[in-house]
Amino acid sequence: MIRCGLFFLCLLPPVCLASLPLVINTWPFQSAAAAAWDALQKGLSPLDAAEAGCARCEQDQCDGSVGFGGSPDERGETTLDAMIMNGDTMEVGAVGNLRRVKNAVGVARAVMNYSDHTFLVGESATVFAEGMGFKSEDLTTNRSRDIFSQWLNQKCQPNFRKNVFPNATMSCGPYKPQAKLQSGPGRKLGLIDLRSHDTIGMIVIGQNGQVAAATSTNGATHKVPGRVGDSPVAGAGAYADSSAGGAAATGQGDIMMRFLPSFLAVELMRGGDDPSTACKKAISRIKKYHPDFFGALICANTTGGYGAACNRSPGFTEFHFMVSNSQTNKPVQEKVYCI
Repeated sequence: MIRCGLFFLCLLPPVCLASLPLVINTWPFQSAAAAAWDALQKGLSPLDAAEAGCARCEQDQCDGSVGFGGSPDERGETTLDAMIMNGDTMEVGAVGNLRRVKNAVGVARAVMNYSDHTFLVGESATVFAEGMGFKSEDLTTNRSRDIFSQWLNQKCQPNFRKNVFPNATMSCGPYKPQAKLQSGPGRKLGLIDLRSHDTIGMIVIGQNGQVAAATSTNGATHKVPGRVGDSPVAGAGAYADSSAGGAAATGQGDIMMRFLPSFLAVELMRGGDDPSTACKKAISRIKKYHPDFFGALICANTTGGYGAACNRSPGFTEFHFMVSNSQTNKPVQEKVYCI
């Protein structure tokens, strides 16, 4: 069940709240939702609105999980991932492990607009961005330095290493493979802070049903350098198809990207599922293999119906997201209880 708007509960949110245009984004990032909604009100396209919303989150450093100055990797560097998708043309632009450029979603849009490629990564993505006129600057802040220093003082715990020697609980490396791999799935998910996996995923649907989606994140805190999660991967972090709808994911990207939940949810809506049901089915597919994973999904169809779902895990029982449409005419925070 989703809490609809401010005053009532709606058992069938896609029916009672279907309205266009629509902006919906993961987490209660109100400024991002307002920027996207404002762009639509000014007559800009859904693609422009999705970019504007995510760019605002990058500027605001939403929750510390988006933009510069957050989620340092094992070397203390902040790198960015972003993606944008046009549901009318099925074009995608994406960047991963982007260094020294703050406007990651803008670079992703440039990849779409000014190259025949879909996905650029690492230092080469930065070189491309600089060639397109994006400013190169340090993404480190006092906050990210403090996060990194505290992590070093905690003997580099928690981290994403497994099956390595010396034992990661005793040393910060260098890491080498153990002679024999441990049995089982490796490190427990509970060792990783839930807050280290957040991102913004945004779906925008125009008055005529045009669908766009975008994502932006600074990835998982203390990640192995070079790691790219689900956010910039089309079908994983987000997906848009103007013949069906859009979806966006947030959570433990290293797990979620293996299941392409955003693509699956859009295909389920194409097959007739309402957005809430599509979200739940996509989350349940991951839950079958990883019962305690941390993650959530938002979904919207081309009529403006929307829904969300999340997996119940330790410390995560409900998921908050933002909605703006012609009924609210402003960003409104809603929530869904996890399954």
